[in-house]
Amino acid sequence: MNRPERGEGYGASARWYDVIYSFKDYAAEAEALRSIIDAHRPGARRLLDVACGTGEHLRHLQAHFHVTGIDASPDMLAVAREKLPDVPLHLADMRSFDLGETYDAAICMFGAMGHLADAAEVTAAIGCIARHLTRPGVLIVEPWLSPEVFQDRHPSGLFVDQPALKLARLGISRRQGDRAILDMHHLVASPEGVESFVERMELSLFPQEVYRQAMLAAGMEVAFDPKGPMDRGLFTGTLPA
Repeated sequence: MNRPERGEGYGASARWYDVIYSFKDYAAEAEALRSIIDAHRPGARRLLDVACGTGEHLRHLQAHFHVTGIDASPDMLAVAREKLPDVPLHLADMRSFDLGETYDAAICMFGAMGHLADAAEVTAAIGCIARHLTRPGVLIVEPWLSPEVFQDRHPSGLFVDQPALKLARLGISRRQGDRAILDMHHLVASPEGVESFVERMELSLFPQEVYRQAMLAAGMEVAFDPKGPMDRGLFTGTLPA
C-alpha cells in the first residue's frame, strides 16, 4: 500500500473527504438551497455547482434540477463520478471556464472561493459564473472565513471512529497577512494498513464586501444571510430578466 508522507494540497484527502465531513447535513443544505432558488428564480430547471468537490450537494439537488458540476481537483471529481455517473462533471477553473451552456441557477459552497488569490480573482470567478446564467438567474455563494473571525494559531481536531476505519485529522491554522495557512495532518487506519499525509491549504481571508462588490460588478442584486449553513454567511445574487 502506498503511504505518502505529504499530500499535494487540495485533493490529497479526496478519498476520505466524505468521511471527514460526514457531520455535514448535505440533504438539509440542499433543501435550503432549493428553497432559495425557488424564491429568487421560480421554475429553475438547470443548476451548476461550481467547486462541486465530491458531489454531495449535487447528489441531493439532482432530484429537483438537471445538474452539472465543475471542480479544479481531478481527485475530487473522480470521487464525484463514482457516485454520479450520469451527471456532467468538468475539470475547470472557476475564474475562466466556458461550458458553452447556460443555467438557471448556480451555487458555490463551503467557502470554495477562499482558494482564490485576491479580490480580482473573486470578481473574475463571479463574472464567469454570471456569464453562464440565464436571465433571470441566481447565484448562491457561501463565503469562507473573513479576517475578523479567523483565529490565528487555533488548534483543530477531527476524529472518525468506524468499525473498519479510524481517522484523525489535526492542525493548527496560521495567518500570514491576508492568507490562512492550514497544514492538516491525517492519520488513517483501515484493513489495508496505516498511512499518514499532510494536506496544505492556503486560503484567502476575504472581507464580506469583496463578494458583494463582485456580484454587483456582474450586474446582480445582492442579498446576504449572516448565518448560512455553517455560520459563515450566505450571499445570493440575482440577475434581472
